[in-house]
Amino acid sequence: MNSQGQLRVPVVFVTNAGNSLQHSKAQELSALLGCEVDADQVILSHSPMKLFSEYHDKRMLVSGQGPVVENAQGLGFRNVVTVDELRMAFPLLDMVDLERRLKTTPLPRNDFPPIEGVLLLGEPVRWETSLQLIMDVLLSNGSPGTGLATPPYPHLPILASNMDLLWMAEAKMPRFGHGTFLLCLETIYQKVTGKELRYEGLMGKPSILTYQYAQDLIRRQAERRGWVAPIRKLYAVGDNPTSDIYGANLFHQYLQKETRDGAPDLGAGGPRQQQPSANQSCISILVCTGVYNPRNPQSTEPVLGGEQPPFHGHRDLCFSPGLMEASHVVNDVNEAVQLVFRKEGWASE
Repeated sequence: MNSQGQLRVPVVFVTNAGNSLQHSKAQELSALLGCEVDADQVILSHSPMKLFSEYHDKRMLVSGQGPVVENAQGLGFRNVVTVDELRMAFPLLDMVDLERRLKTTPLPRNDFPPIEGVLLLGEPVRWETSLQLIMDVLLSNGSPGTGLATPPYPHLPILASNMDLLWMAEAKMPRFGHGTFLLCLETIYQKVTGKELRYEGLMGKPSILTYQYAQDLIRRQAERRGWVAPIRKLYAVGDNPTSDIYGANLFHQYLQKETRDGAPDLGAGGPRQQQPSANQSCISILVCTGVYNPRNPQSTEPVLGGEQPPFHGHRDLCFSPGLMEASHVVNDVNEAVQLVFRKEGWASE
């Protein structure tokens, strides 16, 4: 930071969390770091959904926890239905919890407009309810009160964020993440229909779309600072080899290919980038304060050689062990910052 307590270089904070508001996360970071972090410096797992404008006017079922409606509206979606609202409209759909089952049969609803797509913003609280109702929507083409003899395919569009299978909290072992919820949904859909669940967009680390979104925010910060020369090199610091390091290295590959051949297709990653990037490389730095534990490398994927680890990434990502090997491994974020400043020839104070 400079003498005014401001960050000296353009910085964005990319998190796979999605169950809080952007400005709330910025306030949390400001308190932790002792400097002001603006909301537009924070990228939540679902922030790139702002780019999917073709769905913003559709009636979307939203799954997650916390302020899901406010988050969805902040992303541009103007007509959203929560899982709880759907459950209240069709109480016979939610049958797992015996205490929530109705004692009498309600009258059928014919005034509930069809749902046109699904937003998966983060892990919900009652997984069994969300899995059941999302499946009902997909199998009924958005009208779960009627049902269909033959499920439609392709199914309704799905936008999903946060593919982390596991994440590290205060417990000694990693916890289930939203990637585990997605795995459950994909497996159930495959088992029931015999077909593969498809996504119109997958975002959050390690999605290339998320890193593109981050580099665009960094470019805007640089312009506001009056930087004239384009930024050629990005540094990505993270604690999860499967999401942070894999994503940074995947984006580095993308930048290299873009430099040679033009922007490649992102597939389910999202819309094509509108203009070529000035960035030419993305350097990955792994810190040992999260999922990865250097004292017990078998607790998660090793990053510096050894036998091939299990892949905890999403189904739609091609497994490449080399992409989980960090360019640098340091103890914590402070060491990562010092490393970047040394490599760039900047004074640390």
